[in-house]
Amino acid sequence: MFRRRESVPFSFVAEAERFRSNVTPPPRERASVSQLAGRSLVGLTLIAGFAGSLLFGVPALDTDRSASHTQQSEATSHR
Repeated sequence: MFRRRESVPFSFVAEAERFRSNVTPPPRERASVSQLAGRSLVGLTLIAGFAGSLLFGVPALDTDRSASHTQQSEATSHR
């Protein structure tokens, strides 16, 4: 038996790579000064947030062996 070809509704998928439009899209609108200022403020806020998280996070993750040693020595000296 022979196989049936692909059904008609999906025939556009094979032709999608070959199709080229001759209609050019309209030019993009330029961002206004307030939009540029808003975008830059959002970017600066994100950067400041990342910098702050590093500023407070790195010391919290640091394992300071001398602090744990002094706590143990104080606990043994109080016995």
